[in-house]
Amino acid sequence: MTTTTPTVVLVHGAFADAASWSGVVAELQRDGIPVVAPPNPLRGLASDAAYVASVAARIDGPVVLVGHSYGGALITVAGTADNVVGLVYVAAYVLEEGESLGELQGRFPLSPLVENLERWTYPVPGGPDAVEVTIAVDAFPSVFAADVDPEITRVLAVAQRPLAAAAFEETASAAAWRTKPSWALVAGADRAINPEVERFGAKRAGATVVELEGASHAVAVSRPEAVAALIRDAVRATG
Repeated sequence: MTTTTPTVVLVHGAFADAASWSGVVAELQRDGIPVVAPPNPLRGLASDAAYVASVAARIDGPVVLVGHSYGGALITVAGTADNVVGLVYVAAYVLEEGESLGELQGRFPLSPLVENLERWTYPVPGGPDAVEVTIAVDAFPSVFAADVDPEITRVLAVAQRPLAAAAFEETASAAAWRTKPSWALVAGADRAINPEVERFGAKRAGATVVELEGASHAVAVSRPEAVAALIRDAVRATG
């Protein structure tokens, strides 16, 4: 019997870029696991999920989608693609069909992220300016990456990718975890997403859960070995 190793597609979340997966990519490549870390447009749930689905669709063979933070909402929708065989949530939102990020967050006490967001506008051709958000640079280390080397965090803080504010209100058009197996890593010291939000979503999805005590929201940067280990489990289970 021949088996095909799934390709891992790493979807970053808001306030980061694909480079945030660098340590995880290195771990997976050492194991011979094919991996892609595409850019996430961060312009809205429906459009971003469609982009992630298009990345999965152009891969020949099975795919395991991995989403960090807001990226978790995207793989929940994009994961309905035929060749997606598993979902891995890393300190992420796990939405139900018809649910928005704002609705899910609103069930639990707000994290320190909310009071440290800065709002900006950007031009939209043919329409009014839209709003996007970033984390205040001075709050970024404690909110996003408390367990990351301060020198690295200073760079991450000024290299943020902003998220369109509209993404918080858009609802998920599907919940792929209803038909695909899932895994979830809960960052126990997350101050960007309340860990209770992560636990609730993972439990609702019936995910296999690993929790890392003391891990910040930037767990893929601070603990790439642990993140890669969970992804490896998903690849082995679905390959």
